[in-house]
Amino acid sequence: MAGKSLAALLVRSARGSAAATAVPGMAVPGMAGADGGVPGAGVPRLVVPPKPVDPPRVPAPPAETIQPEPVPASAPLGSVPVSPPLEPVPATRQPEPVPVSPPLEPVPATRQPEPTPERPAIEPLFSWAPGLNWAGPGDHWAQAWEAEQHPVPAPSPPAAPVPGSAVDLPPTPRDLELIAATLAAVEPVADRATAHFYALLFLHYPQLRSLFPAAMDLQRDRLFRALLQAAGGVGDPVGLAAQLGALGRGHRKYGTLAAHYGPVGECLLAALARYAGGHWDAEAELAWRRAYRMVSQIMIDAAEQAARTAPPWWQGEVVSHQVRGRDVVVLTVRPDQPYPYRAGQYATLETPWWPRVWRSYSFATAPRPDGLLTFHVRAVQAGWVSNALLRRARPGDVLRLGPPAGRMVLDHADPAPLLCVGGGTGIAPVSALVEEVAEHGAAGRTVEVLYGARRADDLYQLEALRQLERRHPWLTVRPVLSEPGGRAGEPAGLLSDVAAQLGPWDGHRAFLAGPAAMVRRAAAALARSGVRPELIRHDLPEE
Repeated sequence: MAGKSLAALLVRSARGSAAATAVPGMAVPGMAGADGGVPGAGVPRLVVPPKPVDPPRVPAPPAETIQPEPVPASAPLGSVPVSPPLEPVPATRQPEPVPVSPPLEPVPATRQPEPTPERPAIEPLFSWAPGLNWAGPGDHWAQAWEAEQHPVPAPSPPAAPVPGSAVDLPPTPRDLELIAATLAAVEPVADRATAHFYALLFLHYPQLRSLFPAAMDLQRDRLFRALLQAAGGVGDPVGLAAQLGALGRGHRKYGTLAAHYGPVGECLLAALARYAGGHWDAEAELAWRRAYRMVSQIMIDAAEQAARTAPPWWQGEVVSHQVRGRDVVVLTVRPDQPYPYRAGQYATLETPWWPRVWRSYSFATAPRPDGLLTFHVRAVQAGWVSNALLRRARPGDVLRLGPPAGRMVLDHADPAPLLCVGGGTGIAPVSALVEEVAEHGAAGRTVEVLYGARRADDLYQLEALRQLERRHPWLTVRPVLSEPGGRAGEPAGLLSDVAAQLGPWDGHRAFLAGPAAMVRRAAAALARSGVRPELIRHDLPEE
């Protein structure tokens, strides 16, 4: 590890993936990029640097020789050289200084603008890699938010011409069988297929590289697997429309345009053709073209509809930064324009220190009259965005917010009792749901909140929930600690196990938020405790 540079460690290069040198500002000595590697493979190769060659030596101008003067016979002892030189000794005469005329006008010194105290400048993480930062020397921080246009050439034609009318038809039951067989064949080699997909995309359409983050460790699996999952769900158009509609609206923040779907589709089919083995033929290709056409059209339509009423992203100024405990920060953000959302939803955030890297965080309050947004962020190990928000963000910094998303929203016409399970910072959307019930009125329903953490000092939101509990008799708050140290009479253990023990929860609507493993365990435990799976709602976090 000591021999690897920081730039090489920031970008993972796997077999078939884009090399580190493909990232702007991330050229790694000794690694060949697209111009020096195997075409289409994208595998970096070690390049031995040439041995440095000394520059040609320019002969010095001949020096003026001075003959030694004869020593008189009466010279004192010691003034005569013991061994006179065999040859005249050259002496270099210094040239006389040439007077230089002063400049006609004084040359002003170039000074970097100093950040104003009202809005501190964004300090990039790596000054030597401008491709990883919003702004380089001389750029103003506000220019970082300017939208960029990404021209896309016409998609390459398919290898085997397919009649347009056949592609325009919806997928048939036979198509669904072929797609399922292809997915089963590709799943064991999904990593290699994903790497090949991105290698083709960035090799043939390099202008699309700027839509992706510099480090593809998380993004490299997300897009490819989302496309595979969407194609596998074309048999359920209603559910697919809801899923892909949110996906299409969310992709606007990346700068995705309708013209981008063609190149992505061609590279997807090429990757499938290589790794599907004997399950790929002309019939399978036609099935996938029909599925991808449906998927892409739903996403394009959703994005175009959203563009009529909402921007692709919002700018949000941090107005409050409060650290709670060891690794949790409560951020309050003022958006630059109205931001409509519902309690229980989440937004994706991008920081100026990690451009094009987005992470999802739930709203911690119901919509407020002043329009401010509050998020609870826990810094996780190796979490780029979460650690930047905790340790670098300060009031005055500007974040970028994607559109709201999530299905953990209340139906106020349904008076069924609620069970809200929040672990760690998952208590944020739970708090927002409780606030919304208090604002609209409980209407006879009860709300049970299970707030889980490891230790008592991690229950940073408990006092705020206790205050709501004292004002509203329909609310019950139960802290749950997984480690010893709780008060007598309070449940202890894993949050999922405690939720199952306190059941049964027949007739309840369950809302789960927190770490992904906890949410999955709690969902399974509640299903065993009488809650129908369709009545369990959750949005697993990305980080």
